[in-house]
Amino acid sequence: MYLGRIVAAGMTAKGNPVAAYRVSSRSFPNRTANLVGETISIIPRKGFESDLSKNPYIAYNCVRLSGKNAVATNGSHTDPIIEKIMAGMNLRDAFTLSLLAMDYEHDTLDTPRIAAAVNAETNQGALGIVRRDAVLVQVFDLVPGKLFYLSTYGKNAPSLEQFDGEFDAMCGDCACNYVIGQGVFADFENPVCSAAAVWTGEGYHLAVKDA
Repeated sequence: MYLGRIVAAGMTAKGNPVAAYRVSSRSFPNRTANLVGETISIIPRKGFESDLSKNPYIAYNCVRLSGKNAVATNGSHTDPIIEKIMAGMNLRDAFTLSLLAMDYEHDTLDTPRIAAAVNAETNQGALGIVRRDAVLVQVFDLVPGKLFYLSTYGKNAPSLEQFDGEFDAMCGDCACNYVIGQGVFADFENPVCSAAAVWTGEGYHLAVKDA
């Protein structure tokens, strides 16, 4: 099954919040996740920089942090979401305002913008999407061992029935590997790379992985 890009928000079996992102792509598979400081960006692999001239939506910050909050998205809306959180806005409002303002991607597929976030203080998560026909945001309590997910295609509405209930990753690298090809994610086609933020009790451990 091809779902396109995937975001996820959940909690390890030991109760540590996790936000994760996976690039799955048929059209632009030559991309990688790049970690610099407290930001993870999706960029073309070396030798494929010209892909940006074909589609300006394929490079962006996909994971950013603010205190006990971690945000993961499939586009440039990562930045306004985290900036609104930094300004004191709650997850619901930061998601809704940013997704409404940015709108879906006006490419040939009208690709939805999707977002996930976790808050290690409240132990809440959020999933959101703006499609051509809807804006949907859901905030929920995190549950140990469950990773809730949302995708650009197919699984493109937040739902508390849409989760991996065997999520056992305990670190950033483990979470990256998990969303690339373990649990329910093993059934989703065309993985390219992944990124994850896992709360350690003192801060978030960030990691990236190429498929």
